[in-house]
Amino acid sequence: MREREEQLCLWDKEALGALAENRAGWEGRFDQETARSKPAHRAPGIGSDGENLQALHSPADLPEWSFSDELGFPGEYPFTRGIHSSMYRGRLWTMRQYAGFATAEETNERFRYLLERGQTGLSVAFDLPTQIGYDSDHPMAQGEIGRVGVAVDSVRDMEVLFNEIDIGTVTTSMTINSTAATLLSLYCALAERRGVPLDSLGGTIQNDILKEYVARGTYIYPPGPSLRLITDTLRFCAERVPRWNSISISGYHIREAGSTAAQELAFTFGNAIAYTEAGLSAGLDIDNFMPRLSFFFNAHNHLFEEVAKFRAARRLWARIVKERFGATNPRAWHMRFHAQTAGSTLTAQQPFNNVVRVAVQALAAVLGGCQSLHTNSMDEALALPTEEAVRTALRTQQLLAHEHGAADIIDPLGGSFSVEAMTGELEEEAWAILQTIEQMGGMVPAIESGYVQRQIEMAAYEHQMAVESGERVVVGVNRFQEEAEGTTEMALLQIPPALEEKKAAELEALRLGRDRDRAERALENVTSAAEGTANVVEAILEAVREEATLGEVADRLRDVFGEYRDGATFR
Repeated sequence: MREREEQLCLWDKEALGALAENRAGWEGRFDQETARSKPAHRAPGIGSDGENLQALHSPADLPEWSFSDELGFPGEYPFTRGIHSSMYRGRLWTMRQYAGFATAEETNERFRYLLERGQTGLSVAFDLPTQIGYDSDHPMAQGEIGRVGVAVDSVRDMEVLFNEIDIGTVTTSMTINSTAATLLSLYCALAERRGVPLDSLGGTIQNDILKEYVARGTYIYPPGPSLRLITDTLRFCAERVPRWNSISISGYHIREAGSTAAQELAFTFGNAIAYTEAGLSAGLDIDNFMPRLSFFFNAHNHLFEEVAKFRAARRLWARIVKERFGATNPRAWHMRFHAQTAGSTLTAQQPFNNVVRVAVQALAAVLGGCQSLHTNSMDEALALPTEEAVRTALRTQQLLAHEHGAADIIDPLGGSFSVEAMTGELEEEAWAILQTIEQMGGMVPAIESGYVQRQIEMAAYEHQMAVESGERVVVGVNRFQEEAEGTTEMALLQIPPALEEKKAAELEALRLGRDRDRAERALENVTSAAEGTANVVEAILEAVREEATLGEVADRLRDVFGEYRDGATFR
């Protein structure tokens, strides 16, 4: 190992020794100057883990750093600099604004509004009842229909949602987990009605149930049956919808729940390892299904830490897939990821500040090499985005792509002493957490024991304490406040009050108008598939073809799988 390091190391060891001596003099002057500075003038210098960031880096911080092993060239293992050789010089990232509210009709209008203004991919937000498997006329859905996304109950809603949109050419991402198999089936049923071949469909379902148990809570079934649904979906996509990303393993919500950057990486990859092992146990070929796995990360506040995080993520995942799982297909080593700017950082106070926050976070995602990006709207701390706000968010991406040169140079921070040092530190810290999870028996036991939840809770608590003490500055919240704070003249999006009655009437008409016997037989097949070993997704597709509703499918699976109840409290 020593011979290899000496052969590939970029720095001269004698020069590093001299550099260390020179650094000591600078550190003395640095300490003197910062000691004289007024506290209000100091840069905070705090990372996501609450530790003070090193103010300056040099080759001495990378003593055994190897260009070939740690950096290399874009499109080459370990992909630190990007998964494609040409990156954005060949093709820009997909600008995929997240949208969904109220009815399918209104969301369709928003989709077409964004596509007309240069959006290059769709991303669907579903309301809470859709996420947890209740039709819009279910008592549990009252007060939640259309509030945080669009209500989708049946293939008829899908027809309206994608009216006048060519799903054979536009890629669609769906942020859905517990009911992911059903939403994918509804999309496939829509394609069949339009004569669009399933093997031409492109898009993604999130389908990441493990993070729901630790970060969001929109689970339905226990972990075992939930993993069964995921592996059935992996197989269904590999056989029937080969261009579809069958899972998007999400660190985004883990970070939104309060994790550090390193925890976001570790817990995301812990989940990814669990899904990979489940797929292998189900007999899937790793070189076949692994290339269709994708990831979803948070573009958070600290520009350089976030760029380093994305670079570390690519390198760490490539090494895991190649060295641990033995994948030989180079495409299986690719960590393709969507990024979204951090909703948890947006403030209701001085909401126009959010435009700047989002722009810097989006810049981090682009400098870090994302494959697609959503930029949050300035008003999201107050309500669902208005057209003006979402247009500004989309224009932010277009400005970065076409005016500011962010796409012109591949990995422009590559070789920066600071970014390379932070990349290595985040990779090492995430790997250490993964080793702890491994010792516990994997991600599922780590979740069931509460280990993952406790780590996120503690990180979130420490972050909030730093904000409340003023150690971590939030502009407009704990510093630089304005009088009459909390007021705004921004127009806010309103959800129609008659939405619940409208959706209930639509469902009644659907149930009266469909072939009841055919729908019932198809739902019985869902029950049989769940009780046996047949692919449940095939049975769900058959059911939604016959206009069975999302809630009816979820109820059949509840009858077989049961429901998960989390008894956890703050630990």
